[in-house]
Amino acid sequence: MDFTFTEEQQAAVEAAKAVFSSVTPDSVPSPALTAGAVADDFDRALWRKLAEGDLLGLTLDPRYGGSGLDPLALCLMLRECGRVLARVPLLESSAAALAVQRYGGDELCADVLPRAARGELVLTAASSGRTGHGPAELAVQARRTGEGWVLDGVQTAVPWAHGADRVLLPAHTGEGGTVLALVPRDHEGVALEEQISTSGERQAEVRLDGVRLTDREVLTADGAWEWLRDLLTTGTCALALGLGSAVLDLTSSYVSDRKQFGFPLATFQAVAVQTADRYIDLRAMEATLWQAAWRLSLDEERPTVSGALPIAGDVAVAKIWAAEGVRRVVQTAQHLHGGFGAVTDYPLHRYHAWGKQLELSLGSAAAHEEALGELLAAHPSADRPPLGRRPPLG
Repeated sequence: MDFTFTEEQQAAVEAAKAVFSSVTPDSVPSPALTAGAVADDFDRALWRKLAEGDLLGLTLDPRYGGSGLDPLALCLMLRECGRVLARVPLLESSAAALAVQRYGGDELCADVLPRAARGELVLTAASSGRTGHGPAELAVQARRTGEGWVLDGVQTAVPWAHGADRVLLPAHTGEGGTVLALVPRDHEGVALEEQISTSGERQAEVRLDGVRLTDREVLTADGAWEWLRDLLTTGTCALALGLGSAVLDLTSSYVSDRKQFGFPLATFQAVAVQTADRYIDLRAMEATLWQAAWRLSLDEERPTVSGALPIAGDVAVAKIWAAEGVRRVVQTAQHLHGGFGAVTDYPLHRYHAWGKQLELSLGSAAAHEEALGELLAAHPSADRPPLGRRPPLG
C-alpha cells in the first residue's frame, strides 16, 4: 500500500500554505468582545488570493477552469485553512460547485462553474435543516409544477449566506425523494435573517416562500444530497484537523517556554502525558479523515473491498474522531495555558470558539455514533456469525 499523496496533491498543499501564510486569526474583533458578528462579510481579499492561485477550482474539471483534482486534495487544502481560522467559504463553495459538476446539467455547469473557479460567483450550502436537529432535507418542500419547481420552507444556520450569491440546499419532494436546489440569494421569495455562530461569524436563517426555480436549477439525481452531505462532513473534519494541529503547536510552544519552580512546564510528566494523548487524538483524526476522503475520491466504477461499509460509515467514523478529538485538544490547551488561555489578545480563545463550532457542525459525535450503529446493524460483516450462534472452535 502507498499512503503518500500524489505530486499534484502535494503541490496544492504548498500553494495553499503560501496563500494562508499571511492570514492571522486576529484579523477581526474577538468574538468574546463582540455582541454581534465579528464582521459583516467574509475575507474578500483572501478569497481573491485563492482565486488568483487557482485554488477555488481545485476539484473542478479543466473545461470549467479547474485543476481536476479529487476531494482528497480539497481536504488537504481545508486542513491548511483550519490552521489559521481562514474566514472564507472554501468548504461550502467548493463542495457546492463539485456537486453541481457531478449532478447538474451541462447548461447549469457552464453557467456556474467557470465563475465559481474564478471567485466571481460565491456558493454556499445549507445542511442544518429547520432547527439543526433531524434530517436537513425535510426542512424545505419542493413541489413540481409545469414550469419547474416551487420551494417552501426554512434552512437555519447557513454559513456565509449573506455574502454568497447562491445557496445549494436540500428539499424533499413529498414522495420520499430529495432534490438539491441552487437558489439565488436575492431571488424573489427568499429572505435572510441574521444568526451568529459560536465562532462569531455571520450566518443566516434562509426562508423560502413560494420560490420558483427552473428545471436546470434543481438537481434531481438519486444520492446527490447524501453525497454532498458526506463531502461537507469530511471537509469539516479536515478543518478540525488543521485547527487541532495549530492548537497543539501553540500549546507545545507555550509549555516549553513557561517555567514553574524553575523548570519548563513541558518537563513535567503530567503535562507531557496530556500533550502526548492529544497528539494521539490528532493522528486518529488524520487517519480516519484520509480514509473518508479517499472513499469519496474513488471513481464510482472502481470496486471497493467486499463486505465494506457504505462510505457513510467511514464519514461517520471520521466525524466522531474529529468532534471528540478537537474538543479534547482545545480543552487540554486551555487547561495547560491556565488563565492565559482566556486572554483576548492571545489567539487560543478564538480557536476554542471555532473548535466548538466545528465539533457540532454536520452532527455531533453522539449523532454520528448513532448513525454508525444503524449502519452496522443493517450491514453485518460477511464473517460475523448470526446472532445466537457461536463460531466453531479450532
